[in-house]
Amino acid sequence: MNMKKFTFFLLAFQLLILPVTFAGSRAEIEPGSITIPLGGNAYVEKGGAARIKDQGLTNWNKASDVIAIYFRTEAAGTANLSLKMRIPEGNSKISLSVAGKTFSKELNNAEIQIIPLGKVEIKTPGYVKVELKGISKTGQVFAEVSDLLVSGSALEKGAVYVKNNEGGYFHWGRRGPSVHLNYVIPAEAAKKVEWFYNEIMVPTGEDKQGTYYMANGFSGGYFGMQVNSPTERRVLFSIWSPFTTDDPKSIPDSMKIVLLKKGNTTKTGEFGNEGSGGQSYMLYPWRAGKTYAFLTHAQPNPAKNTTTYTAYFKDLEKGDWQLVASFDRPQSAVYLNGIYSFLENFSPPTGDQSRRGDYKNQWAIDASGKWHEVTDVVFTADATARINYRKDYTGGTDGTSFYLKNCGFFNDFTPIKTPFHRKSTGKTHPEIDFNKLP
Repeated sequence: MNMKKFTFFLLAFQLLILPVTFAGSRAEIEPGSITIPLGGNAYVEKGGAARIKDQGLTNWNKASDVIAIYFRTEAAGTANLSLKMRIPEGNSKISLSVAGKTFSKELNNAEIQIIPLGKVEIKTPGYVKVELKGISKTGQVFAEVSDLLVSGSALEKGAVYVKNNEGGYFHWGRRGPSVHLNYVIPAEAAKKVEWFYNEIMVPTGEDKQGTYYMANGFSGGYFGMQVNSPTERRVLFSIWSPFTTDDPKSIPDSMKIVLLKKGNTTKTGEFGNEGSGGQSYMLYPWRAGKTYAFLTHAQPNPAKNTTTYTAYFKDLEKGDWQLVASFDRPQSAVYLNGIYSFLENFSPPTGDQSRRGDYKNQWAIDASGKWHEVTDVVFTADATARINYRKDYTGGTDGTSFYLKNCGFFNDFTPIKTPFHRKSTGKTHPEIDFNKLP
């Protein structure tokens, strides 16, 4: 056999034993395709050391790891799926499952390549879940994966996913959209709400880690309850400084939030990163399925140009109001305004889990002591929703309650700025002796 024929047969043999590597090195991004970065759209559902970082999937070393990638299509149709990835060392076999089909590939490309995995039929518009699993490997990890590439007719009406990390949106996008109830205060009380009363019930199973169920928000602060860890829950009350900064240490003394009093078990300090100001919280083992009450007071002092904000919390089964804290806020001699509630996930790794809060029995008490039932809201959502990076958000009414739900990649969503009206409870307002509050 001459040298030219030997070279030809050697090349043919290499193509037989390395088909995926060769095909991957030649694969190109198809016209009309989208590139979905794992850094903003993936989660480790089950795993040990595997992590989703800004650059994508890393430390993927266990066959028990399950990595989920999400995107939403606005049309049914075909979807061709590829991964931008590399195998740092050795050989790996991985699988990709989506829409009832599973594709597996044996890979050994040490350089980053686009690897075609397969084609599926998306039968209905909505969220699509792609699962990655490792089958076998000879190196330390199965692969390093930065992006999922999708093309096909399912994208004809567009797709929803976290497109890039501008503005830190891998963090915000993986957290998921925050949703709000903006209360419509009756006109006769709108400019002089001194007290606001609200109740929250978290349905059983909806108390997911990283959730803030905020009851009483207003233009200067917010008050609600959180799931901080598998063993810790908090009731949190914070007041923003009028000085705009994310660093609380940079606030001038004249614009700092001043603590006036706090409950016996309340911890206090400062907060930053999303504005800055004074923070207080108490550890409290609240439970899903039970209802808790929140009461906020605003006492403006025009002479000092300050407002004193005070928060009280009540476990309705126990019957006693607890003082959380009272703060003085400078440059803000106003009553409560911009009153709202929200539901937020502050833990990016749990943004693939849905959560819900039920908000009920809202009352505004004006400066003359008159009670006004609040039965109307306008539903809104944060920038993650408004820029169409996530669409798993909803809110509405359920009898005499409002509700909010977000995260988890469910398909129902509520258009932003939708108004809602709940039924009146038909009962008188809660009985509160304001003079006996702690």
